[in-house]
Amino acid sequence: MTSLDAQTLREFYNSPLGELTRRIVGRVVRSRWESTTSLTVAGLGYGLPYLDRFRYRAARCIALMLSQQGAVVWPDQEECATALVWPDMIPLPDASVDRLLVAHALEAVERPEALLEEVWRVTAPEGRVMVVVPSRRGIWARKDGTPFGQGSPYSKAQLRELLQRAVLSPIFWGEALYFPPIARKYVVRSAPAIERLGAALNLPFAGVLVVEAIKQVHRPVAARAGIGRRLSPLRSALPAQPMPHADCPTLVKNSAALPHTMG
Repeated sequence: MTSLDAQTLREFYNSPLGELTRRIVGRVVRSRWESTTSLTVAGLGYGLPYLDRFRYRAARCIALMLSQQGAVVWPDQEECATALVWPDMIPLPDASVDRLLVAHALEAVERPEALLEEVWRVTAPEGRVMVVVPSRRGIWARKDGTPFGQGSPYSKAQLRELLQRAVLSPIFWGEALYFPPIARKYVVRSAPAIERLGAALNLPFAGVLVVEAIKQVHRPVAARAGIGRRLSPLRSALPAQPMPHADCPTLVKNSAALPHTMG
């Protein structure tokens, strides 16, 4: 694996190692977001493995995929709910998302601060943001054959500082993927036991950090004004209802059309 592109990510999550990753990391996400009834849930980056749970429980569930990674149709055989977006210009109205999952995104962009500015803007007041990133001290960040071995891993201190600069206040810290990123059957079989042991002993080599943050409503005036000048005027690139499945590839592939929808 040489890059975090959407097709390669999908292939990883379709593998036995990827399926195990989805279950273990997804368990942490679900434990924090147990109830999403009447809420708008979105994934930024490649959150598809963790969004399926919310599709039928939330009022609305969408996937926003980064322009440099490309996009895939989701969900399969149903109305499409994906859109291709720029990291620093998400075509959604202010305060329109109640729960935003950021996965395979922060470590992949050149300007993580700009991405988090947009995360703050589109998140509703007191809304929650869940960030999943490779841990700098974990063994997964040292293996190129998985998505967590790509891009820039983070330490807990680095991630906290980045979130606080974006006026996102961490309220939960978790870790996952204590088992080694090896696709052999004996490792996959023993992974649940390793995860329980690693969490119980708070071992230092987890593969990913999972942090939940709450949006602080009062942002410094100068920073907020700068964002407004850069993005205004802005109109949503997503329809009121999900697009028919047959039309979804047009939205995904014709990324050049997106600026025209942004005013």
